[in-house]
Amino acid sequence: MKDTDIIFPAPLKRGDKIAICSPAGRIKENIVNDAAQVLRAQGYRVEIMPHALGQSGNFSGTPDERYADIKAAFADPETRAILCSRGGYGVVHIMDRLAALPLEKDPKWVIGFSDISALHALMATKGIASIHSSMCAHIKKGAADPDNRDLFAILRGERPVHIFDSHDYDRQGLVTGILRGGNLAVLAELINTPYDVFQPDTILFLEDVAEPIYKIERIFYQLRLSGVLARIKGLIVGQFTEYKADDNYKDMETMIRDAVAGYSFPVAYNVPVGHVDHNIPLIESAKVTLKVSPSGRNSIIFHR
Repeated sequence: MKDTDIIFPAPLKRGDKIAICSPAGRIKENIVNDAAQVLRAQGYRVEIMPHALGQSGNFSGTPDERYADIKAAFADPETRAILCSRGGYGVVHIMDRLAALPLEKDPKWVIGFSDISALHALMATKGIASIHSSMCAHIKKGAADPDNRDLFAILRGERPVHIFDSHDYDRQGLVTGILRGGNLAVLAELINTPYDVFQPDTILFLEDVAEPIYKIERIFYQLRLSGVLARIKGLIVGQFTEYKADDNYKDMETMIRDAVAGYSFPVAYNVPVGHVDHNIPLIESAKVTLKVSPSGRNSIIFHR
């Protein structure tokens, strides 16, 4: 799909509705309610979907319940954005049914990260931009938080410029392409499915949590052997957290440096994306320019 074919959902206005869904893991009620109050203070109406606060094992509901909530949100003409309350695991249970819906007829912003990377991948196959960003646990911090401020600006129709510090392992360069990515373990499971995001002309961003170094290395070799790394235009290495050093590598960044050493695309390391307090919002499927600079400051610039 060409970048010119990507649909950007309409900017939100005061009075527009945001639906909060839980398509994966269960979440504490107070976290959702606190986030809803922050959204209401921004002038939005908020609907907490019927099963968003439910529980079925580790999930917020059965697959049918989770599907019913998000289907209703997509079908509601008053809903202009869908905020996923949290990640966890479970979006894959309902992807095929969601893919059968005519989502492109009334495109809405989908917001979230972690396991929600699977939902972003689905939206990309529909040609609809979506927002990889923090969810309820962070939004409840309020509108003064820099990442929340950037998220709300995107919802209003603005395009961010993210500037961040360089890293010793950076590979310099300037490249323009389509931004795709998210949680590496989730996206790796979608390779060779209809929701495979590892496409040519991609500027790829990746993050993960609680995965051993060797497992991430194994996925990188899968990307290498399948030709994915030879096709991408740039790599944004986000935060890989909650892992331990092993006998081969003291940190994830060193392993990734070695895994991509044979390629020439620019690489930016230690980008604030992932399971961390500072998780910058990124527009999936948008055209961006990645600048990895010798100046000590790198940037991601979103095009209009």
